[in-house]
Amino acid sequence: MLKQRIITALWLIPLVLGAIFLLPATYFSWVLVAVFVIAAKEWGGFIDPSCNVTQWSFTTTLSLLVIALNFLVPVELVWQQGQLHPIYIAIISIGLLWWLVSTLLIFSYPSSAKFWKESHMLKSMFGQLTLVPCFASLIALKSLSGPLDPYYGGWLVFLVMLVVWATDSGAYFAGRAFGKHKLMPNVSPAKTLEGLFGGLVTSLVVVAGVMYVAPEQEVGLLVAVTLITALASAFGDLSESMFKRVAKIKDSGTLLPGHGGILDRIDSLTAALPVFTFLYISFWM
Repeated sequence: MLKQRIITALWLIPLVLGAIFLLPATYFSWVLVAVFVIAAKEWGGFIDPSCNVTQWSFTTTLSLLVIALNFLVPVELVWQQGQLHPIYIAIISIGLLWWLVSTLLIFSYPSSAKFWKESHMLKSMFGQLTLVPCFASLIALKSLSGPLDPYYGGWLVFLVMLVVWATDSGAYFAGRAFGKHKLMPNVSPAKTLEGLFGGLVTSLVVVAGVMYVAPEQEVGLLVAVTLITALASAFGDLSESMFKRVAKIKDSGTLLPGHGGILDRIDSLTAALPVFTFLYISFWM
């Protein structure tokens, strides 16, 4: 398993970094469509693991939504005079509200599952609220690249990924070394409060790196945004764990050997990206 994870990471990381930094935003937005179509098919397994019709129905619906967004708001119109397009603001704001609701569902699980676990409609809606704002956030951040700084948007996307990776890694090692108190045993028995705290502390390493590269940043604001984004990433992970537990599946898919599916790799990002993007447009734009 470890060997498979390493081999997959060795080819996956260059692909991701290449897409983030080298692809023009227009091409990036369409490559994302393919990625999110796969993620949608995996979410279909959460809705009904035994019915391919349901899974493909959700996949088709989600695909049409993200394709329509690309046509409705082309990349060159995502930002106008430093302002994010109203449709993107609406989608990202709805995503933020969804993660507040999702957090309540996680805290009240398994009681909260009683009203949605048998409803294909609600689980489909939850999937759209999870995936579409993440898709929009990636394009919004990536589209901030311009002629004067063609890598700026890529760095923003990479920054969110660094926060997520630092949080995940810190939580893993702190949990193994010090974990005693379960975080959400009904949702994810392996996660601990000590691990969460360790992940939040580790995410501050990213703050140190940003301050070294761009010391003009306001450190208090940067710390606050980083910690909120890191906390959101933890609940993104817990949210997918909750839906997988109800569906009685271990991994969302098998596309990435040793890692599972696309959703297993982006679960933390589905929450972290909309939260970070909302904070970015609120405090830096």
